[in-house]
Amino acid sequence: MDDQPATSAPEPLDRRAELSEFLRTRRARLLPQDVGLPEFGRARRVPGLRREELAQLAGVSVAYYTRLEQGNGRNVSTEVLDAIARALRLTDAEHAHLTHLAKPGRHKKKRRPARVQQVRPGLRHLLDAMDGVPAYVSGARSDILVWNPMAAAVFGDWGALPPAERNWARLVFLSPGYRDLFVDWGSKASDMVSYLRLYAGCHPDDPELSALVGELSVKSEEFRRLWATHNVKEKGHGVKVIRHPLAGELTLSYETLNLPDDEEQYLVTYHAEPGSESAQALRLLASWGADAARGAESSGRV
Repeated sequence: MDDQPATSAPEPLDRRAELSEFLRTRRARLLPQDVGLPEFGRARRVPGLRREELAQLAGVSVAYYTRLEQGNGRNVSTEVLDAIARALRLTDAEHAHLTHLAKPGRHKKKRRPARVQQVRPGLRHLLDAMDGVPAYVSGARSDILVWNPMAAAVFGDWGALPPAERNWARLVFLSPGYRDLFVDWGSKASDMVSYLRLYAGCHPDDPELSALVGELSVKSEEFRRLWATHNVKEKGHGVKVIRHPLAGELTLSYETLNLPDDEEQYLVTYHAEPGSESAQALRLLASWGADAARGAESSGRV
């Protein structure tokens, strides 16, 4: 048998570099007039607030803030982080992300050995009972764990994919069919990367995350661009417009529910406004059953 080259494990994300870039990009998006500071005539070499302006707003010394922005978050207090978060006008998700990056010892979850993500039987039964409602459970790194027949009818039968490829980030950026599926693909892609960034702040040592980010960075220019923005966002709720190959355009509201016994798992459901054309189309997809899933497969999504 021929010798195979050794494959090295992916490098974990550098938490110091993540902290530095996150603070820099948050500072770059603010202008003096945004935060009530006077704008002087001196031209700015870089966009956004200067370090001394941000330090003034947060009530810390320029030297102290500079060390923090260089990735040195050792011994930084919660009060200082709160002040910097207010000065940068961070969202709740961004504030939490900053805290995870700057104070990993206090907020880092105990690292567990690699394990197969399991879904409780009760959740599987719940998905099957949600007749007419596309629903699935996603896990760490946006992996798609289980789904019901209606989700397969709308998004394609993920069961036709190898388990390693049942991942929203891979599908959104590497599967051409999913670019056609979402009418506003850019919004879906941005949301996907923002969630992965938030997950990375909590799990920078996750080798599967590092491998996923590395793969997507190599294969997708759009992913590289969005990853460089350092935007973070919680999973939430909203509206997506789906371009279905059989049912046409569907306007669906989605809800993301965190599961209490596993904070890395989410139940995601989609529904249409009662009486709408989209609701009627969902009923048709439900009646078509497996044929609808096969139609989604033939569109090239899986």
